[in-house]
Amino acid sequence: MKTALAVLMGLWLSAGPAWAILGQQTESVLADQQRMNAQLRTMINEGYRVQQIEAPDGTVVREYVSSAGLVFGVAWQGPKVPDLTQLLGAYFAVYQEALQTPVRRRGPVVVHTESLVVEMHGHTRAFSGRAYLPSLVPSDLSQEEIQ
Repeated sequence: MKTALAVLMGLWLSAGPAWAILGQQTESVLADQQRMNAQLRTMINEGYRVQQIEAPDGTVVREYVSSAGLVFGVAWQGPKVPDLTQLLGAYFAVYQEALQTPVRRRGPVVVHTESLVVEMHGHTRAFSGRAYLPSLVPSDLSQEEIQ
């Protein structure tokens, strides 16, 4: 529970950049990249693409986008946890509700529901994690590849 609370406190105390939202279209990615003066790389794969944006503070977010243009997964690493309310969008409430169940005192935060998977771990200045919507992950993509 302490780990989950520490992560949530970190979110409230640090104003993170805006990212594309899980389950939504990706129109905001270019605007985010320009506003933050960040680097954006797009890697095209069969059936999906990965848009990687690196913020000046060293936080890297990879957004997994289906051929229909929907964000089905996000992964991050960096000195702080990005704003999960922005990354998860409407799924943030699902994440919060799942955190109400007992969690281990130490170790990663893991949320697995029918509609949402969130896994994250780390320590001060070294966080990483991923979130994805199992129903939107392309059938030919292994969920382990979202990282």
